[in-house]
Amino acid sequence: MAKRRPQGDGTIHKRKDGRWEARLVIGHKNDGSPMYKSVFGKTQKQALKLLHSAIETYRDVDLTEDSRMTLGEWLDKWLDEYMIFTIRESTLNSYRSMVKNQVKPFIGSKPLSALTTSEMQKFYNKIKKDGRVREHPIHGKTLADSMVRGVHMMLHEALDMAVKERLIVKNPTNGTTIPKCNYPEKQVLGDSQLNTFLEAIKAYPEWTDFFYTEVMTGLRRGEICGLR
Repeated sequence: MAKRRPQGDGTIHKRKDGRWEARLVIGHKNDGSPMYKSVFGKTQKQALKLLHSAIETYRDVDLTEDSRMTLGEWLDKWLDEYMIFTIRESTLNSYRSMVKNQVKPFIGSKPLSALTTSEMQKFYNKIKKDGRVREHPIHGKTLADSMVRGVHMMLHEALDMAVKERLIVKNPTNGTTIPKCNYPEKQVLGDSQLNTFLEAIKAYPEWTDFFYTEVMTGLRRGEICGLR
């Protein structure tokens, strides 16, 4: 097995192209050999400054070799190994659909270790504009705000687990901005409208009790459908 180098161990040297490269150990492969993170500067002073910043970022972090997998690969692994028995089948299918239709086509090939908050923000903006699979006659390729929020919440949960598994240092979805929930304004019937509605439902005896109970109690659809 290769000798493990100290975590945060850094070196700096001048490259043939004139730039200065600083490297530090950010983790170890399965055989114990070190994994490196490189930063580059036009001058030695600039490279040293970037190195010190990187050392602070990766302090007390020992990433594993799996951090080299892509976002798409991690999401498949996360769903198959971490989530498959912890959420409802309908939710799991919804996550798989978002991974297939929104994440993989736009950002799925990005390595986990390369994801940044800025890139995640650009991704959300992109799928908001072009994330719909089938073009809508009115909305075109624009994705609904609720779907963008759903993709964000799924990614946030998946990347939180990646942090716990030492695949990334921090969750790049933190600090992003996503659309607010824009629910259509509810229509509330006035007294005259309510009376008209109650008169109208008398023509349908099999539904009269159902709708009368609904307008008098305000039960949700699922709640009233569950009554016996």
